[in-house]
Amino acid sequence: MDIAGKKLVAKALIEEGVDKVFAYPGGMITDIMDELYQKSEIELILARHEQALVHEAEGYARATGRTGVCLVTSGPGATNTMTAIADAHYDSIPLVIITGQVPQHLIGNDAFQEVDIVGMTRSITKYGVTVRDRKKLGRILKMAFVIASTGKPGPVLIDIPKDIQIASGPPEYPDSVSIRGYKPNESVHIGQLKKAYKLLKSAKHPMILAGGGVHISGAEKELYEFAKKMHIPVATTIMGKGVIPEDDPLYVGNSGMHGRFAANMAIMECDVLFSIGTRFNDRITGDLNEFAPNARIIHVDVETASISRNVVVDIPVVSDAKLALEKLIEWAEPMKTDKWIKRIDEWEKEHPLAMKRPSYGVSPQAVCEGISDVFSGGIFVTDVGQHQMWATQYVRLDGGAQLITSGGLGTMGFGFPASIGAKIGAPDREVVCITGDGGMQMNMQEMATAMCHGVKTVTCIFNNEYLGMVRQMQQLFYGKRYGITSLRKQSTWRDTSKDLTNREAEYVPDFIKWADAYGALAIRVTEESEIFPALKKAKESDIPAIIEFVIPPEEVVLPMVQGGKAMSEMIL
Repeated sequence: MDIAGKKLVAKALIEEGVDKVFAYPGGMITDIMDELYQKSEIELILARHEQALVHEAEGYARATGRTGVCLVTSGPGATNTMTAIADAHYDSIPLVIITGQVPQHLIGNDAFQEVDIVGMTRSITKYGVTVRDRKKLGRILKMAFVIASTGKPGPVLIDIPKDIQIASGPPEYPDSVSIRGYKPNESVHIGQLKKAYKLLKSAKHPMILAGGGVHISGAEKELYEFAKKMHIPVATTIMGKGVIPEDDPLYVGNSGMHGRFAANMAIMECDVLFSIGTRFNDRITGDLNEFAPNARIIHVDVETASISRNVVVDIPVVSDAKLALEKLIEWAEPMKTDKWIKRIDEWEKEHPLAMKRPSYGVSPQAVCEGISDVFSGGIFVTDVGQHQMWATQYVRLDGGAQLITSGGLGTMGFGFPASIGAKIGAPDREVVCITGDGGMQMNMQEMATAMCHGVKTVTCIFNNEYLGMVRQMQQLFYGKRYGITSLRKQSTWRDTSKDLTNREAEYVPDFIKWADAYGALAIRVTEESEIFPALKKAKESDIPAIIEFVIPPEEVVLPMVQGGKAMSEMIL
């Protein structure tokens, strides 16, 4: 017996084990939402903005390893999702985004709230399609979940016209689907892997560079075992942070634009670089002509197109990180690297990672260390900016802790909604959002989502009254012309003193009053002695909490490498 398209959508979600859908209503999606209203297996999470709901689905997916599902209407509902879809695309997050669309007979007629969302998102989705035949709906939905979650994960967009939603058609939802032209790699080329291992064994100064792909494949345990057996030091990208315990002597730290001095120097001086799960973006490499100049490079990545795209490598290995590491562990034998590790330790002692105590307000390092102590083993979600870099430098990932951050796209406004989604996905874990006063204001309306759905997160706002990362660049490279980065009240956009300690102008908004208006717990911290009490109070709260940490605006993230410069040219 045939059923309506909306009923097949609900059936598909239930059979895929979807229990949470991040949604915002609208005319062209109401039929599907009405059907889901009648399904007790699925909870709809009402966000307050479509961009935010996709970030929430990202947080859910990153915290659980499951595919996040979004549901929005046509027109502006669909276009509002695009920034977050791009974020998921660059960080390889599995999402299925279902958009409503005007009836097919109106497509192309500039109908109310009609946009070609499939065309608009073609470059930032793994797959996107407008369903034009009710008979194909079940197959397309199955394809969406398969494509989103296999190979290199990513977002998939399914656009469903209103007439397809209500049209009758086959009730079957397939158990599996064969997709022509889509064959994600599920094996490892043993010959290439043996070449890689032989080259690695020949090194005197080997380094492992681990990226976010290690987390995506769930290969943290395997990477750690391999590094320990081989006795090879490990540096990570920001997305790879946490792949091995940070207190292990083999861990050198993050590399890249704001990486540790020792990590960057180790990559510059190594003779074989074993890279796994990273695509060598410009924040890691700097000047490509000067990246790892003495090294022969091995690159393990699940996607063929990512290998030698940015950095030409000597031995490519197309493989899921876990599959490759499982085989490498079988061959692994200890290497004589004590002198090399000692040299790296000397670099660390020469330029340790530390911040000076500020003359007023609180130190970002002290806040990050306090968060690590009070919320050990939690999920730490950052926004984008200076606070993000401080978090990657000073927050410790121990006791099974996890870092969720926007890496490839660097999306301000990501952190707060992503933390809500992470908490929804992992309700028994503590979730802490680390954000800036600029990024927080981009999606602060989601406090209503947290309050109304009873999502108890702790949000730490690093308030330095500026768009700090850009202000830092203005300070170092643009003659301290702080145009359009001050968030204080000012008569014109040029009306910003070069004296960053001048705090006469009023800052807006008052985050304490804002949190009070939503009914959340709100604390302002201005002295370092207040950090631990505030964090503990927020931890013990049974409602969402925000802590505003007053950070001196003159604080900068160091080390820093100016864009396009070699990683050896660090500002210390």
